[in-house]
Amino acid sequence: MKKNYTAEFKAKVVLELLREEFTVSQLAAGYGIHPNLVGKWRNTVLGGLPELLADRRKRDKLASEQEELTKDLYAQIGELTTKLNWLKKKSGIDI
Repeated sequence: MKKNYTAEFKAKVVLELLREEFTVSQLAAGYGIHPNLVGKWRNTVLGGLPELLADRRKRDKLASEQEELTKDLYAQIGELTTKLNWLKKKSGIDI
């Protein structure tokens, strides 16, 4: 059975690991979790640090650009769906 851990628990374990007082194996044994899981959480945290420390204005700009792109793509999907339905109706093709 797969066990789900809270974000707070994961953060607590990773912070202890980053203090380098215990090895990965010692921490995993202490918390009753697999060492690979601790390593995976550490890699996720370390991989996400640059984004957390990035300039907020750049993140906001990137998010707004992403939102605008999503809106445009949904508009294109709607337009193409409408055209496809019209073509099916006119040609008599039933797909």
